[in-house]
Amino acid sequence: MNTEDRKLELIENVINRIRTRMPGEQAEAAARFVANYYQEVDPDDLAGRSVDDLYGAVLSHWHFIQRLGDGLPKLRVYNPNVPEHGWQSSHTIIEILNDDMPFLVDSIVPEVNRQGLTLHLIIHPVMRVVRDENSQLIDVAAGRHGTVGNLESLIHLEVDRRSDAPALDALQSGLARVLEDVRAAVEDWPAMRTRLADVLAEINRNPPPQEPAETAEDRDFLQWIADNHFTLLGYRQYDLEIENGVDVLRVAPDSGLGILRGGTDTVSGSFATLPPEVRAQAREQKLLILAKSNARATVHRQAYLDYIGVKRFNRQGEVIGEHRFLGLFTYTAYNASLTDIPLLRRKVNRVMERAGFLPNSHGAKALAVLLEQYPRDELFQIDEEQLYTTAMGILRLGERQKTRLFVRRDPYGRFFSCLIFVPRDRYNTELREQMQDVLMTAFAGISAEFSVQLSESMLARVLMIIHTPQGSAPEYDVRELEQRLAETARLWEDKLIQALIDHCGEELGNQRILRYGAGFPAAYRETVGVRAAVYDIDLMETLAQCGGIAVNLYVLLEDPPGALRFRIYHSEGPVTLSASLPMLEHMGVRVIDEQPYCIARRDASPVWIHDFGLRHDLTGELPIERLRTLFHEAFLKIWRGEVENDNFNRLVLVAGLDWRQVKVLRAYGQYLRQIGFTFSRSYVQATVAAHPAIVRSLIELFEIRFDPNHSGDRAVHEETKVKTILEALDQVENIDDDRILRQFLALIRATLRTNYYRRDEGADLKHYLSFKFDPKQVPGLPEPRPMFEIFVFSPRIEGIHLRGGHVARGGLRWSDRMEDFRTEVLGLVKAQVVKNAVIVPTGSKGGFVIKRPPPPGDRDALLREGIACYQTYLHGLLDITDNLVAGHVSPPPNVVRHDSDDAYLVVAADKGTATFSDTANAVAREYGFWLDDAFASGGSAGYDHKKMGITARGAWESVKRHFRELGLDTQSQDFTVVGIGDMSGDVFGNGMLRSRHIRLVAAFDHRHIFIDPNPDPETSFIERERIFALPRSSWADYDGKLISKGGGVWPRSAKS
Repeated sequence: MNTEDRKLELIENVINRIRTRMPGEQAEAAARFVANYYQEVDPDDLAGRSVDDLYGAVLSHWHFIQRLGDGLPKLRVYNPNVPEHGWQSSHTIIEILNDDMPFLVDSIVPEVNRQGLTLHLIIHPVMRVVRDENSQLIDVAAGRHGTVGNLESLIHLEVDRRSDAPALDALQSGLARVLEDVRAAVEDWPAMRTRLADVLAEINRNPPPQEPAETAEDRDFLQWIADNHFTLLGYRQYDLEIENGVDVLRVAPDSGLGILRGGTDTVSGSFATLPPEVRAQAREQKLLILAKSNARATVHRQAYLDYIGVKRFNRQGEVIGEHRFLGLFTYTAYNASLTDIPLLRRKVNRVMERAGFLPNSHGAKALAVLLEQYPRDELFQIDEEQLYTTAMGILRLGERQKTRLFVRRDPYGRFFSCLIFVPRDRYNTELREQMQDVLMTAFAGISAEFSVQLSESMLARVLMIIHTPQGSAPEYDVRELEQRLAETARLWEDKLIQALIDHCGEELGNQRILRYGAGFPAAYRETVGVRAAVYDIDLMETLAQCGGIAVNLYVLLEDPPGALRFRIYHSEGPVTLSASLPMLEHMGVRVIDEQPYCIARRDASPVWIHDFGLRHDLTGELPIERLRTLFHEAFLKIWRGEVENDNFNRLVLVAGLDWRQVKVLRAYGQYLRQIGFTFSRSYVQATVAAHPAIVRSLIELFEIRFDPNHSGDRAVHEETKVKTILEALDQVENIDDDRILRQFLALIRATLRTNYYRRDEGADLKHYLSFKFDPKQVPGLPEPRPMFEIFVFSPRIEGIHLRGGHVARGGLRWSDRMEDFRTEVLGLVKAQVVKNAVIVPTGSKGGFVIKRPPPPGDRDALLREGIACYQTYLHGLLDITDNLVAGHVSPPPNVVRHDSDDAYLVVAADKGTATFSDTANAVAREYGFWLDDAFASGGSAGYDHKKMGITARGAWESVKRHFRELGLDTQSQDFTVVGIGDMSGDVFGNGMLRSRHIRLVAAFDHRHIFIDPNPDPETSFIERERIFALPRSSWADYDGKLISKGGGVWPRSAKS
């Protein structure tokens, strides 16, 4: 059903309900009323309404018009509800009854808008109504064109709901005032036309003392407005008198008509407030005064009233008073050609003559068009001199996309008229509001209104009227104001172009604007200035060389203490909050807000800028200039995985440490974890962050001990710094904090060597750290204490190497015990010391863990990561180990030694590293280490432990003897075995191949559990032999079909 049909159906339903509920004759009259009431309402306005709504509204108005009461107009403003009114609405209802006359709706709707209300529905039927002598409704005609009864105007409005009584009273009184003004203007309109005719006759009888041609033009103008080009709304006559030496405009008694009738004023208050020089113009022998009133019309449209004053002269040619007409020029006056409007045609002709263009020339035609399109209200008020100056200025502007301002001050000091031209493509509401703010400030304005002309011209024209307190005279410079408006009108992109050229020159600036100019989103342009954008572009230009990321920590001038801003620039997609927030919070700041921007680039992928609002809790002013670089470097290292993301990073801000200094403390903290220190990692991190001054002193002590370029007496400086630290520790109240900080102090003093100052071949500092400790000086170290201990630390790997003496030998294992690999190695070194007693003086043992393993299941990736971490581990060991060159000890470069010569370091294969010997020897060759391929036993240049099975063969002889003593021959009789290990191992793998009679019923390693309750010795031997030869095998490679019933292979991670 279309909306028109729906409307007809609704009206029919309302009529049917009325006929059902109301008595006969009254029902028929009401039915005709309903049909008339809704006849001209837009169907869309009724589409969403129910029969109950329409029935209630129309019947309410029907009852409202039954009796006129005190006469017309009749007005009601209320909020209907069912208990009181029998119907309800979500809006405030306005009901009006008035005899039909012009301007009713035109005047009422602006008053509703003036009071800040939204109009939701308006119904305005005009009906022919029959009433008795008591103004009681008798009947409503079916149409309006009969002769019986009178035409009455009914208006129903629904506006935003207002519940409080003062607001409803204000709406009622405002509408009542408007209706009163409409009635006054309409009723007195014939009388005002008569007064205008009388004025014309008076001019003919007593011409004013001015040029006859001027008088003729003025008279033509008055006749023109009388010919329906001016809506007369008010008239009053004034007498010009002198009181106490001052001119006074006195109201002629009973002369007021229309909106000026009645009133108690005896003199013109507006005239009295004019400056003396302006009041003196009342005596000038000029017939007409054209101006804008300082009051808005309440009738027809809410524009400022046009004021036409006709001076009255006596026989001596002296001004004795004024005929004042108030009203509004009609729409025909605004659309008529200037050649048809007296006064304006004369003014325009004089401007054309003064311009001196040849007839029909381009200049003449352009000027004629310009004047024809000039704001018509301005043409009525502007004088010829200023019109000429302004018109020529506009003409010279042409189509150039420049901002120009032309200012005209109202002769009576009530407003400034500002004609503004701006490039059309830059004009929008925001720009208009900004320009209005500039002019309101410059002229101390109290209100403003505007009109805009957008045409095919390249320029938009804005006429802005700035109303000022009457008589105010602010000083202003048009050119300076114009410059401010031009700056306001400049697009953000324009300012960026200039800023880029100023920053990096014309050629590079133009290149960058081509690349970035159109890529900044509106949100960025609204919040970021062009100078900041230039800096952002500089950083975005570095992304290709910086791994696709750059950062910027900064402070806004307007931000409160404790506030910071931080930007991330990323060319590989948006940065998720889950990635960035933990990093920032671990650096000691809270993230308050985040604004992302996607910056498009003409010839490259877009860049995402994430602007974070941060807060910190540091006391005092943050030295942003010094900390900014430290913060940048640390964040980027964390982002790239070169620094761990934990609360040690708070030390960048709280202690002013760089990321490498923080890494030293983190490494010591990790070592504490491995030696079983009492306090948790998080508690240790919180403690060091709570004592920044002591932490800085600890780092200074570390640098005094190990900086190879330290000047002065190192021992004296160290002693002094230790004393300072101990004094500061005495002031620490919390005993746990004291223990933690003293442990750090002890570790630094127990450190004999470090690679902290060593550089690789590219002259970059090492990305990993290694410390050589004197275990006897480390408090709380578990027994037995080796002679030397080296700890290697990086985000990818941690490793430990324990040596029982200067000359010691032992293997390095790939450990899987992340939390306590040192405990594992310490247990192994005890056995190694005993085992080596008959071979070399003592034993050693090492182990490392990989901290960032690849996803499970990718065995090749895991091996690659294991080898890379093993290499880092070996580099860490050799970085701080002496070398022998030509038989003489050669200390490592940039390593300060606090121990004696120590050049003996050998390694061997162990769990997980059986095939890594060649890798180890290759690392040794990088250093030119004196042992060369003897650094690691085995490999291609030595014995292959797994191939030769030396350890397993020796152990198997012991097994054979043990079983022989039990009366069992392992080489000819079957026997069961339960083992620890897998077939990829050197000892276990070779051991399980020493006899074809082994019945392996169970085994486990760190990955799997293997069970075979009833194995076939020969079949299982062949399968073990197969997976022994399989590179990097595990129990998962065992063929499950060969396992007896009830057996299988299960991962250690399985819960059941």
